[in-house]
Amino acid sequence: MKILICDDQAIVRDGLAMLLKLDAEIEVLGTVEDGHEALAFIEQNRPDLVLMDLKMPRVNGIEATRRIKQKYPEIKVLVLTTYADDQWIFDAIRAGASGYLLKDTPHQEVAAAIKGTFAGKAYTDPIVTEKLMQAVVNQQVQPVSLITDKLTAREVDVLRVLSRGMNNASIAETLSLSEGTVRNHISSILTKLEVTDRTQAAVIAIQHGLA
Repeated sequence: MKILICDDQAIVRDGLAMLLKLDAEIEVLGTVEDGHEALAFIEQNRPDLVLMDLKMPRVNGIEATRRIKQKYPEIKVLVLTTYADDQWIFDAIRAGASGYLLKDTPHQEVAAAIKGTFAGKAYTDPIVTEKLMQAVVNQQVQPVSLITDKLTAREVDVLRVLSRGMNNASIAETLSLSEGTVRNHISSILTKLEVTDRTQAAVIAIQHGLA
């Protein structure tokens, strides 16, 4: 899979590039220092995934993620940052990030998260997961009918399993469907729920008591 590393610290992006290049399944297309350069790079090169820092000059990671997902919804964005503040986390997920890791994550786990995100899984640091779940618990659960009125019965089944963090293959096995059918259902779910990413869809499922 082809990735772009976006971080304003040269030592971080160069170090990540060096380590990730040791993995035969990952091709580092390039490194850039902020969201502005990332958007220009993506215009000319089409990475499968962007490893994105958040606090950067000119265009920060939140805004860059939002623009990337609006123009290139097929490109995954995996956040890798030092910031675990609630607002950074929620803004990144709302912008369309597929996962959120902290920079103290071992590089082997970063590589695994890149591969998993590319395969359709959602990766978050345990600290981030705890914050997300607490935020959901603190919110009043919305009536499940707000979801079931929009989705077919089978799409509800897919969303329920998706919210457990399963990839397409696991969802297909659980529901006795083909992976192609699962992909079609997920595409329909994202459209109907007006979200750009399965992580956002999973959060909505939890908020409506489907998980």
